[in-house]
Amino acid sequence: MKTILLVGIIGFTIGCSNAQKSTENKTPEAVTTAFAKKYPSVKKVAWEDEGKTYEAEFTMNKIEYSAVFDASGDFQEEEAEIKVSELPAAVTDYCKKKYADHKLTEAAKIINSAGVVTYEAEMSKDKMHFDVIFDASGNFISKGAPVSEEEEDED
Repeated sequence: MKTILLVGIIGFTIGCSNAQKSTENKTPEAVTTAFAKKYPSVKKVAWEDEGKTYEAEFTMNKIEYSAVFDASGDFQEEEAEIKVSELPAAVTDYCKKKYADHKLTEAAKIINSAGVVTYEAEMSKDKMHFDVIFDASGNFISKGAPVSEEEEDED
């Protein structure tokens, strides 16, 4: 009986580890190679297939990042979490005026492959939130669709 139980546990463990490996293997080698070259110090990364691109989520120097690559391994953009206080004053002023009934809960600095900087401000109210994008000078670019916490948890 103990032998059967032990064999079952070993089989389950191997099956789970293979499942994790197959999830990681869905990311093309060109993408993982490009990521390793751009971020050589990062050892722990979570990949998400976003259709035509692949997003890597990781922590570097105690800061949360994401980096997007196309299927060929070409870098598209990097997003780094920043403190709300690090946003340009024009961004926080705009958010306070335009979304006075919301709270500015998260912020990020985004740099695309051409080196263009944009900022993302997450606005929240109750269980809904949306992102607002600004250029490097703090000028409004776009507002994302509202998302509920329940919808986000499903991803």
